[in-house]
Amino acid sequence: MKKIAILGSTGSIGTQTLDVVRNNQDLLVTALSAGSNISKLEEQIREFQPMYAVVFDEKKAEELKVKVADLKVKVLCGMDGLLTIASMEEADILVTAIVGMIGIRPTIAAIESGKDIALANKETLVTAGHIIMDLAKKHGVKILPVDSEHSAIFQCLNGESQKEIDKLLITASGGPFRGKTKDQLKNVKVEDALKHPNWAMGRKITIDSSTLANKGLEVMEARWLFDVPFERIQVIVQPQSVIHSMIQFVDGGVMAQLGTPDMRLPIQYALYYPERRFLNGERLDFAKLGSLTFEEPDTDNFPALSLAYKAGIAGGSMPTVFNASNECAVAKFLNGSIGYLQIAEIIETCMEVHKLVDDPSVEQILETEQWTYEFIEGRW
Repeated sequence: MKKIAILGSTGSIGTQTLDVVRNNQDLLVTALSAGSNISKLEEQIREFQPMYAVVFDEKKAEELKVKVADLKVKVLCGMDGLLTIASMEEADILVTAIVGMIGIRPTIAAIESGKDIALANKETLVTAGHIIMDLAKKHGVKILPVDSEHSAIFQCLNGESQKEIDKLLITASGGPFRGKTKDQLKNVKVEDALKHPNWAMGRKITIDSSTLANKGLEVMEARWLFDVPFERIQVIVQPQSVIHSMIQFVDGGVMAQLGTPDMRLPIQYALYYPERRFLNGERLDFAKLGSLTFEEPDTDNFPALSLAYKAGIAGGSMPTVFNASNECAVAKFLNGSIGYLQIAEIIETCMEVHKLVDDPSVEQILETEQWTYEFIEGRW
């Protein structure tokens, strides 16, 4: 029996992780967490009967305690609650499906407790990769990627040597606005940006996909996961979202991982690595598929990707500025405070103003995040 704790169980990745649990009788959920969605969390608690449940919002946690008073579950709140379930003895693997830099400290706590990490929280490696990867190596734990692109690379590397990688080829769908010009993007509405052509994802990541910021975050994450420099990480648009990513090896051979756009596959692969298990669902029909097409990413009209490379190469605290400014700008776009094109403009301005901190500690990373938020609030 493999025991798992899930940070962010009510979100897109969290709910699909629980779908995987439903189809595998040897997975036991020992802890769940949510930000404030206690209605969904209560449903999950009643179905999966975890030992612990964490709600980040303290008031909502108190409400949940009343709702589940008939159950044995212990309800905790805030960062202390997340740290408790991240380090609890009753879990073998921590699924970090939580959104934002809030995931850094629980991930560190889990690693220090000897747990493997099924990583779906981009911000952890984007902002603190230099800390996380060294710590994982020190404690002998696995960082198992859940993002479809990183999982694809991870699967292609199974049985291969990382020393033989020549280039990582990270694929992108191009999002709902592929082929659009800046003039056409000026009046983009929120509902338009949330219509991803292939994937069903949360609101923030769907906007990130449309701006290519998400692909930039994936590039920065891949640099740490696979120890490959930025100049050997290439983004290629593959609109059908059938090829999830590829590796070009030193002999010129290219290996790709293909599949339907179903996040349950990389989730299950991470939970059972190196074993593969049956997964129900649609299969690729190559005869019906017909063809696969490829394009260069349009960084003129979607500059967030170029800004991400710039932030990653600068290193230090700059990836945190990229991540925090994007997060804040997307939130403002979603609530109607700014226009679509201003997302990249805000990221670029924050990066230009920021004074770089080399090799930041966790405290300095969080301070940089706060500086970025305050800077944006003061100007937009």
